[in-house]
Amino acid sequence: MRRLAPAALALGLAATPAAAFDIGAMSEDERSMFRDEIRAYLLENPEVLMEAIDVLERRQAAEAVANDKALVSTNMESLVDDGYSHVGGNPDGDVTLIEFVDYRCGYCRKAFPELKQLIEADGDIRVIYKEFPILGEDSITSSRFAIATQLAAGEDAYAEVHDALMTLRANPTEEVLARMADDLGLDGAEIVAKMDDPEVERRIQENHALANRLQISGTPTFVLGDQMLRGYVPLASMQEIVAEVRASEG
Repeated sequence: MRRLAPAALALGLAATPAAAFDIGAMSEDERSMFRDEIRAYLLENPEVLMEAIDVLERRQAAEAVANDKALVSTNMESLVDDGYSHVGGNPDGDVTLIEFVDYRCGYCRKAFPELKQLIEADGDIRVIYKEFPILGEDSITSSRFAIATQLAAGEDAYAEVHDALMTLRANPTEEVLARMADDLGLDGAEIVAKMDDPEVERRIQENHALANRLQISGTPTFVLGDQMLRGYVPLASMQEIVAEVRASEG
């Protein structure tokens, strides 16, 4: 049986009206030949597959960005004004950066000094921390202690403990955390006792519910403007995104 050249096949299909080209109306022999032609063409031109995969990946990435923007828009009030999340940086800043953080997350720790550099150097970024412990009991204990600090000693104390937890190398037992707080000039025993306050658990559960609505399953996750940034973002890239957000909102 003579095979159609791939180019001739493509030209023939392009010239055939959609209504006239009905694969379902083909005979088994015609369908088999059609499949063989496609297979032969792809084997002879494998770069077509890579082009198709590239188009698919770019399309899926664009769809994911659009979906994330819609999720951020729907949940914006809970993100920026839940009534309990710590607000740092410049509270009146023109750009808001929100971080879902787990103190035992290696990438959160990697991002930590770069975020501090970004916030301090810029001077006009409001940062909101969402306690989102997902990596086991040490993560939960650390977040409970941070929230208990906020309840017992206020926002400035929370900021100090947050930074200390991000660099803590020891296992975060209650004894270790109390000692850490004492070293910061806080009352460690009082904060440990506050960890059992139902409000601590409520806040953690609220953050988990919000993360679920945003389809967040990992840390760090950032919300910057209307964008969701899933995972570690280098300082230079974060600076570029901040500039883009300012330009779009200015």
